[in-house]
Amino acid sequence: MHTDKTDTRNSVRRESGGGGETERRDRLVFRTVWLSDIHLGTRGCSAAFLLDFLRSVECEKLYLVGDIIDFWALGWRPHWPQSHNNVVRTILGKAKHGTEIIYVPGNHDELIRDYAGSVFGNISIRSRAVHDTADGRRLLVLHGDEFDSVVRCSRMVCKLGSWSYGMLLEANRLVNWIRRRLGWPYWSLAGSVKHKVKHAVNYISNFEQAVAYEARRAGVDGVVCGHIHHAEIRSIEDVLYLNCGDWVESCTVLVEHQGGDIELLNWVEDAHSHKRLSDVERLPAAA
Repeated sequence: MHTDKTDTRNSVRRESGGGGETERRDRLVFRTVWLSDIHLGTRGCSAAFLLDFLRSVECEKLYLVGDIIDFWALGWRPHWPQSHNNVVRTILGKAKHGTEIIYVPGNHDELIRDYAGSVFGNISIRSRAVHDTADGRRLLVLHGDEFDSVVRCSRMVCKLGSWSYGMLLEANRLVNWIRRRLGWPYWSLAGSVKHKVKHAVNYISNFEQAVAYEARRAGVDGVVCGHIHHAEIRSIEDVLYLNCGDWVESCTVLVEHQGGDIELLNWVEDAHSHKRLSDVERLPAAA
């Protein structure tokens, strides 16, 4: 989607410690940001990249579109380094300083669904929400697990699948550790395998069609979701379908510019294109 970014970048200066050198870096300013499938509490969570993104942007509204904290993983193999605390503190800091945060829980953080309708300062919990864009479109916001036939199976089968996926992510971490040592860019082994398998059974297409049907039934112009770790912006007949992607495999995020245009960002590609990958990897308590 074509987007005019002339109003989104404000230059800021950061002083480096000791040497007096000044680094110039752009601050991205958006009307709205949608993040999903962060999976805090797992080794697969790309907390360093996420922290870099959160510290690089300002927005009026921040939607957390489910699977932010992975309570399934915390129940059997928790992984919670300081970087995961830093993500939570950074999000809370944005709420403290005026960003409106709407948390729409998913299946991995479904415990928070018990608090739907509650408001905690600038943070509200919703089972689903409707967002009005600057150009007058109405977008349904939901996680999307209710449309996934895999999630609607028994809990034991789902958790077994989650365990297998966790093992795949461990392999993904090893592969990319080797690639970094060789000077090669990041590549998602997990994403490649999952993408091919799901296409074989038309999984993604069926999910997208089901979500688009729900948006049509709700009488809105489009839908923002997550869940399947497959970032996308496309039209499905008369419905605008938008998927945030994830911060496990692809590090993608949906953003709304001040005029209402919506863009899909890939933060790993951004770090490479701005020669900042080594700085991101050295963020405090990166994991």
